[in-house]
Amino acid sequence: MDRSIYLCLAMAALAGCARQPSLTEPEVPAALRAPQNQTLVLEALATGVQIYECSQKADSAYEWTFKAPEATLASRTGQNIGKHYAGPTWESPDGSAVVGELKARDPGPDVSAIPWLLLSGKTSTGSGTFTTIKSIQRLDTKGGVAPGQPCTDKNLKQIVRVPYTATYYFYR
Repeated sequence: MDRSIYLCLAMAALAGCARQPSLTEPEVPAALRAPQNQTLVLEALATGVQIYECSQKADSAYEWTFKAPEATLASRTGQNIGKHYAGPTWESPDGSAVVGELKARDPGPDVSAIPWLLLSGKTSTGSGTFTTIKSIQRLDTKGGVAPGQPCTDKNLKQIVRVPYTATYYFYR
């Protein structure tokens, strides 16, 4: 190859590196911090819904019961990172998945949004992006809280999908 081709390849590689944002651990309340021996490896922007069902409790009262999240995950540049669903589970297009277990919660700064969370990676499957994840933070939440409409005998078993967004941070 001549020098101009090498130069073009080097410039393309540098341009690609410049577009990849560096990850900075978010500032969070102490209870939501990942363990010090873990490293932030992935940030995902979630867009989707929190699913609720109107149900009757044992004492005959009615309430909106959280069923599951359903969201797509993307990088800040719009690249598909995967999906988020019941479990709670995060799954990559490479087939790897991690199921989280709640460790801590904080109401976050927006009372009209679902809380911020710290979860640990309880189990994982596959070989890829989510296989070695040890902690997950859900931050920067918007929306997703239980419906404001009453849950009564008239709408028992009604399913409501409430839009939400969040940023998930994954640690190894």
